[in-house]
Parts: sequence; C-alpha cells; structure tokens
Amino acid sequence: MDVNALPFDADEMLAGLKPWIECESPTFDAAAVDRMMDLAAYDLAAAGAEIERIPGRMGYGGSVRARFPHKDFGKPGILISGHLDTVHPVGTLEKLPFRIEGGKCYGPGIQDMKGGNFISVEALRQLALAGIETPLPVTVLFTPDEEVGTPSTRELIEMEARKNKYVLVPEPARPDGGAVTGRYAIARFNLKSEGRPSHAGWALKDGRSAIAAMAKKILEVEAMTTEDCTFSVGVVHAGQWVNCVSSVCHAEVLSMAKRQDDLDRGVEAMLALSGEANDVRFEVTRGVTRPVWEPDEGTMALYEIARGICTELGFDLTHGSAGGGSDGNFTGALGIPTLDSIGVRGAGLHTLNEHIEIDSLVERARLMAGLLARLN
Repeated sequence: MDVNALPFDADEMLAGLKPWIECESPTFDAAAVDRMMDLAAYDLAAAGAEIERIPGRMGYGGSVRARFPHKDFGKPGILISGHLDTVHPVGTLEKLPFRIEGGKCYGPGIQDMKGGNFISVEALRQLALAGIETPLPVTVLFTPDEEVGTPSTRELIEMEARKNKYVLVPEPARPDGGAVTGRYAIARFNLKSEGRPSHAGWALKDGRSAIAAMAKKILEVEAMTTEDCTFSVGVVHAGQWVNCVSSVCHAEVLSMAKRQDDLDRGVEAMLALSGEANDVRFEVTRGVTRPVWEPDEGTMALYEIARGICTELGFDLTHGSAGGGSDGNFTGALGIPTLDSIGVRGAGLHTLNEHIEIDSLVERARLMAGLLARLN
C-alpha cells in the first residue's frame, strides 16, 4: 500500500477532533471521562468496529474496547492502546479553548493524547473506506486513568497486550518528532505527617504542625534528585482553619528512574523517611509504579518498519528511551514489541499552552495506516 495514497484531510480531521477536545475529561471526573468514551465509541463504531464498554472501577471512568472485523478475528494482532483522560479540570476550555492559529491547534488534552487517538481511528476508517484489509486483526483499547498511573486498568491493558503481537501507543511524539522505544520507571509515593493540634493564637507552643514538618520533608525529598533518579512533590493537602495548628498533612511524590536499580534505590530511600521526630509522625507508602521498559529485538524491529514508512513520507523517524511514563511501560516490560509516541507533534502538554502542529495530523495518520497495513 502506498502510504501517500489514502485521502487524509487535515481540515476534516480538525472538524472531527473538535468535539473530542471540547468534551473535557479530567481523570478524577468519572462522568466526564465516560462522556468522552461515548464520543470515541461512536467514532470507532462508525469506522466499522464492534464496541465493548467495560465498566470503570475504583472511582474512575470506564473503558472502550473496539475490535475490527477480520478473517482472523480473535487471533493475535495489533493493539492500539490509548487513554482518554486528561490532567485539565472541567472549565479549562474557558482559558484554553479549541482554536486554530498559525498552523497550530490548541485545546486541553489535544496533544496528550486525544490527537494521537483520533488519528488512529481516522487511519482505521480510511483503510476501511479504501477496502484495504490489514494483515492482522486490530483492537483499540481506550482507558480512563493513565494520568494518575493507570491504577484501575493496568491488568486490562496487560491482558489485552498479551493477546496481540504488537502494541502501538499514539502518545505525543518526542520534541524532534521521534518515537519512543523504551521508557524510564515511574514510581509514586504518598506522604503523611501527623502532628498535634492546638489553637494557633493563644496555645501555639502546645501544637506540633504537620504542615511545617511536611515542608521540611519536601525539601529533603526534592534534594534527593540526581540525573538518574528524580523526585518531585506535586500535590499537598493540609489545614482547614488558619487559627488551628495543623494535625495532618498529605503529599504526593513522583519519582522517575532510568534503570531498575536506580528505582530500587530511590524506593528504599523514600521508605526510609518514615519515622517520628519532635512529636510528629511521618509515613511514606508506595503508590502505583510503572516498570522500566528497555527496548528489545522485537521493539527495534517494529521501529525499523515504522522508520521505513516515514522515509516514504519524507522524514526520518528517530527513536529513544524517555521519561514521562505511559501505558507502553507495561506492554514493553512484558516483552511485547511496542512502539510508543507515534502520535501527533506538538508542545505544551499539561499546560495552558497545549497544542499540536496541524500538519502532523496527516503525517501521523499515514504512519499509523502504514503500520496497520504492513505489520504481519
């Protein structure tokens, strides 16, 4: 198949993508994520897929599994794995509306990763319209909780991956447009300090501030950062009345490590912070962890196929390992050939400047269609 022959149209894709972006879907709003799953399910069904809705659990939204008709239906094939949750709370559209300016399109979640998911659906639709049957059956799995470490759907993703020969993850492309063939480990930790309450005005000395203790620990935690293992405190919750010495404070830490040994040492250092001092108890517990994914022969062979397709499209597809975990960590760590970050090009993900480069819509849709049409 000539990857340049399919009639992808950027304007039509932008029109189709707009409802996805304007359907805000922050991870912690299960109803909002489910509304986004409805939109995706419709577009997948319109592209010819059989749709299965999988209920959510642990307070998160549900998932969509879409299987496309194929003579070898049910046999190992290709899994396209993506998430439809975003980090942007409902109301972000007021500050970051869907808009087109200077070759870029802006909107919450458009780069991470609704744009990549949408071009995947469009690639499947155009292949179907052209009457091109993929050599392998294709399954699309959209999940609701990647932005918080995939606590509710990791098993679902891993089991689906085990049924397939390849996994394609249309997360945003690297800054140079390259793909990801390995990812660093990501670990999350929950911190809790427990002090002693008192009136902050007339009995300040009687209290033991959980906030003050946590503030000191935050500095200690972030000072543990090295080039091989980083620590960042991103969430802090404490206090209800300013005239009370705080008795409890909670925080969350994200750690990234390049190698498993680095992660193991980082975990050990974090857990060692637990203890009690000055009548304040400090506790560290582990949250969800993404394993190190190191590229193997199967992943590199998959990358070379993608690189050949990109040569036909007129550019060289670079590759490398990356931080910022994805669900590719899970599938790659299982040893299943996985190609990540083959979604749209852009910048500003997780910020109010999140955007994609419009010319990457057709480029990446052609790459996805080429992979689906050639992998066997």
